[in-house]
Amino acid sequence: MSTLKVSNIQATGETASRAVSGVAAAWVNFNGTGTIAARDSENVSSLTDNGTSDYTANWSSSLGNANYQFAFAGSISDAVTITINPAQGVPTVSNIRVRTYNGGFAGVDASYVNIAIHGDLA
Repeated sequence: MSTLKVSNIQATGETASRAVSGVAAAWVNFNGTGTIAARDSENVSSLTDNGTSDYTANWSSSLGNANYQFAFAGSISDAVTITINPAQGVPTVSNIRVRTYNGGFAGVDASYVNIAIHGDLA
């Protein structure tokens, strides 16, 4: 078996390259309580705290379109659900806005918020 070693990967037609360690188009793991802060990320320029349980992740390099795949995970002392924020409606090529809820579907800040994005970069 052969081994292929590269530092960056770029799909045909994309203008931005991706580090091999972050094959997803973008991802972030952040603390959503108090002053929010990323623990680690790839292709995320900033995070915005829009209020209790309401966050925006902004991409460093835009996606090719807004039809990308997204996955969310999170936790607090209780169960947590993460959804696209209805105030924004849909993801955009430059960011995604999400809300976190506890097991009773009340908006709460989550201690762990994880967002992963898979799609083509612009």
